[in-house]
Amino acid sequence: MQETWTFDFSPTSNTKEELKELLAEKEQELGIFLSYYYKKEGAVTEKVKLKSDPEFESITTGSMVLDFELVHFNACLAIHEQAREEMKIKFEIDGHSQKLILTGPYWPERGMDEI
Repeated sequence: MQETWTFDFSPTSNTKEELKELLAEKEQELGIFLSYYYKKEGAVTEKVKLKSDPEFESITTGSMVLDFELVHFNACLAIHEQAREEMKIKFEIDGHSQKLILTGPYWPERGMDEI
């Protein structure tokens, strides 16, 4: 599985700072995006922050590390655990469509076990 997420983004002059501002504004949506990676565990992600400045590989592409709280909660089983995690995300700025495309890591899905 590999998840992607898209935001409207049309940078002007200082792309790195504008990217950091956008990610700070979209904390809740980033939490939803990252939660897709942990849905089979029954966990959600919250309080997503940029761990360090985005690293640009070219003018329009790069990567960054997001830091977040991973929360496992199940009222029936009396489980409520939180832990800090991080994930490296790749990004691409599409100037034509004025979009920021985030791509998470590839996590292979486990096939069915044989009996």
